Amino acid sequence: MKALVKTAQGFGNLEVQDKHVPEPGRDQVKIEVKYAGICGSDIHTYEGHYKVGVPVTLGHEFSGEVVSVGEGVTEFQVGDRVTSETTFYICGECAYCKSGDYNLCNHRKGLGTQQDGGFAKFLVARKESVHKLPENVDFQSAAMTEPLACTYHAVAKTEINQGDVVVVIGPGPIGLLTAQVVKSKGATVIITGLTNDKVRLDKAKELGIDYTVNTQEQDIKELVNSLTDGYGADVVFECSGAVPAAKQALDLLRKKGQYGQVGLFAKPEISFDLEKIIQKEIRVVGSRSQKSADWEPSLELMNNGSVNAKSLVTHEYTIEDWDAAYQAIKSGEAIKVLLTPVE
Repeated sequence: MKALVKTAQGFGNLEVQDKHVPEPGRDQVKIEVKYAGICGSDIHTYEGHYKVGVPVTLGHEFSGEVVSVGEGVTEFQVGDRVTSETTFYICGECAYCKSGDYNLCNHRKGLGTQQDGGFAKFLVARKESVHKLPENVDFQSAAMTEPLACTYHAVAKTEINQGDVVVVIGPGPIGLLTAQVVKSKGATVIITGLTNDKVRLDKAKELGIDYTVNTQEQDIKELVNSLTDGYGADVVFECSGAVPAAKQALDLLRKKGQYGQVGLFAKPEISFDLEKIIQKEIRVVGSRSQKSADWEPSLELMNNGSVNAKSLVTHEYTIEDWDAAYQAIKSGEAIKVLLTPVE
């Protein structure tokens, strides 16, 4: 089968290769991939900012159909429509595994990072990570369960009450999903972007986000103050991974506000105003990936219509057209790009 493989660290080094079709071992499920989404971390990996266990088939956001199961698997049958968590292996012994925080296990191996992932015709997942799709969740939407679970994970780390004013910085797929999850909690949501984010900000309007702001044309702080009697936002989620956005977020928050860092920065060390955190008693939370408990609630948000993931899909390419997909993302033309396998 054809697979899109990161062959070495550094910029590029991504090529389509012929690989053996994997077969499921004990407690494993073999999935025929229908769609696989390109994540921001895939872009960082391609550009050499994010290291994976090379050589490895990328792709950790995917949906598909069960084609066979290994010994010991009774939970799934051939033909089941499914998606899977990225977790492929955990130690099962550390404090994080025992508390269900698999995403923090030091020995964790993930699909598309240390284990071959979804940019191929077939993959093998551990049965504990596989989830059946609800009736109203199609394959395209399901391919975005992983990023939705990441945003659900981030939102769950904060306290959001009915009527709170929440700012989401960065209208990419993660920001647009975060905004929808926050909206489902009854908050007033503001999403911000730049002039070249017009397509994404327009999509936010279409999705019913309360306020969309181009910060190069509109004073975001003035809007926040007008909505909060000058106190500032209750929560800000930084979803862009842009350094100026982190500074802006702290400035927009009220005293005792909450700051959630969701976006990945190209370089890990950035300038951050700790004085503002102290003086305003801001609570800062980081959010890494997702864990098992985030998946069923995320699938239900799509199933009941609270989150419209499919509407974010603007482009589809085969895995052989990676370069075109990459350019569509980097140009700002695309919102969410899905890849399909080739024989």
